[in-house]
Amino acid sequence: MTELIHEATGVEGFAARVARAVAATGPLCAGIDPSEGLLGEWGLPASADGVRTFGLRCIEAFAGEVPVVKPQVAFFERWGAQGMAALEDVLASGRDAGLLVIADAKRGDIGSTMAAYASAWLDPSSPLAADAVTVAPYLGLGALQPALDLASATGRGVIVVVRSSNPEGRSLQEARTQGTEDVVGPAVEDMLLGEIASCNHGGLATPGSVGAVIGATRAPSAFDLADLGGVILAPGLGAQGGTAEGAAALFAGCRPGSVLPSASRSILSAGPDVADLRAAARAECQALGDALV
Repeated sequence: MTELIHEATGVEGFAARVARAVAATGPLCAGIDPSEGLLGEWGLPASADGVRTFGLRCIEAFAGEVPVVKPQVAFFERWGAQGMAALEDVLASGRDAGLLVIADAKRGDIGSTMAAYASAWLDPSSPLAADAVTVAPYLGLGALQPALDLASATGRGVIVVVRSSNPEGRSLQEARTQGTEDVVGPAVEDMLLGEIASCNHGGLATPGSVGAVIGATRAPSAFDLADLGGVILAPGLGAQGGTAEGAAALFAGCRPGSVLPSASRSILSAGPDVADLRAAARAECQALGDALV
């Protein structure tokens, strides 16, 4: 993994941090999604207090069982300032428990606004600081540069939504770009994957800072994912129909520890008991570890 540590700065890239964590526990990103439906199933109030209790219970259950957790920011944000304070508590608890935390915020903008988003989610001094944040690239990957630079400087990650698991995204993501001399260019998703690979292979000071969201239920695209150089967050397991075997086939050839299949509902439905949540996460992580060899 030394190739993912910049020799001059000594900063360990996000991809290297994930690979170490995966080697210790197995390849699973456990979602923390306190939707109103799940709050009701767990006997918790639909409130900021409810999402705080939900999130902290997930951290207690997942610590030591999975390498990465992913709070869905929207479920906290909907409760305003108190909900964001609850998210701060969950993020801090995850860090204290030794988990890597991805803030699933899907932010994206230009200029000083993007710089502010980057500071909120990636600056170590921010109360919302996470190990990585998801971003939306459809103002252009270059518009995300403030987040890419800050992630590179701090050993954190930016995970770009490229090939999402929702069917509504396919017409945009599969659209062809304009090539040269009347030749059709690559699909939008493959263009983005190529740009991410360029960031990880010399475009940023710290390799492995930029990852991609690639749905685990999607057929392969033209881009060779083994060349990405960053973390692949792969949603779609469980409730959306993805399987460990399917993920293993889709991501065959990728660097060990670089693929993070993500599951939320299929694990969270085992709650509210901490022991039951822990057992569900352990079983999913084991199945993925056996498949992604």
